[in-house]
Amino acid sequence: MDKRAKKYNNIKIAVGIFNGVTGFVLLLLFVWLGFSSKLEQFIFRNIQNPYFNLIVFTLVIGFVGGVIFFPLKYYSEFYLEHKYNLSNQTFFAWIWEGTKGLLVGSVIGIPLLLAFYYLMLHTGNAWWFYFALLLFFFSVFLAQILPVVILPIFYKVTPITDETLKEKIINIAREGGLRVKNIYKFNMSKETKKANAAFTGLGKTKRIILGDTLLKNFSADEIATVVAHEVGHYKKKHIVKNIFLSTAFSFITLYLISVFYNLTLPIFGFKKITQIDALPLLVLWSMVIGLVLTPLTNKISRRFEYQADEYAVKVTGEKEMFANTLLKLNELNLGDKEPHPLIECFFYSHPSVKKRVEFVKSIKE
Repeated sequence: MDKRAKKYNNIKIAVGIFNGVTGFVLLLLFVWLGFSSKLEQFIFRNIQNPYFNLIVFTLVIGFVGGVIFFPLKYYSEFYLEHKYNLSNQTFFAWIWEGTKGLLVGSVIGIPLLLAFYYLMLHTGNAWWFYFALLLFFFSVFLAQILPVVILPIFYKVTPITDETLKEKIINIAREGGLRVKNIYKFNMSKETKKANAAFTGLGKTKRIILGDTLLKNFSADEIATVVAHEVGHYKKKHIVKNIFLSTAFSFITLYLISVFYNLTLPIFGFKKITQIDALPLLVLWSMVIGLVLTPLTNKISRRFEYQADEYAVKVTGEKEMFANTLLKLNELNLGDKEPHPLIECFFYSHPSVKKRVEFVKSIKE
């Protein structure tokens, strides 16, 4: 099982790296060879409004990129998942879910794109500051509507019917200072055999949600330890901290992008920051800076996971059961127990299960 899991994860990571490198190179050549300017000029001959121009420009690039990378997307998300007996989706169900994701992403992304360009047109080189500020408020709004608006688009979300489990979870939540009236499940099994649980939402939309695969494959006591971990994120204020950390990184990232964007505009023959054909340079710089910052953001995330693990053990008193549940979850999800440190640094927002189990067993109750 360990060799099979390692091979599965290594393939997924290799495909991800290839996608990232290929996407970067193709976008760089798109700008460097003048295709970006030619596309913008062609669109501008038919659409003079700069905002519509930007939307069409983005959609064309997105469509072409989608076509180019579709074979790898199919291989990684559909073929590989079926090969390793992890997926329950038919091909048409996979296409439909992807289409829904694209539509929801467009509804969210296009207004943000237009707001970004408006700020660039009206605030000049200070666009990065105002856009980072906008992203903060938007992330809070998105966190609030996620469980009640967005999640139901993709899954059927219903209250759990097991009253014993419900009471057990509500008691754990209450001990963590989290008041919830109900516990919800979602039909994760329509897509995958993997299992998961999450704490999501802000304010009145706070939810504890359990995958139906988790309910099917784990006992009530095992599920309780998983939920205790999620409550630990709430108790330690990780959701709020993540919003503020994401905002801080947004300010830093967008500032650096703006600096390097301005420095490289003349190299590619661009004169103004608002030139639509120059905007792909922003994406290129975001990829570079994102790569540099990823180890740090992952390290912070892994630290939060250890804190939530410690809370779960102390609130349930089930150290051995929690450790075994982590191993069971990892096996069900075909996770790599012990990835290479470099892989863990760049690709793992959670510690490897081997490190988590060792940490859990070292906790003094």
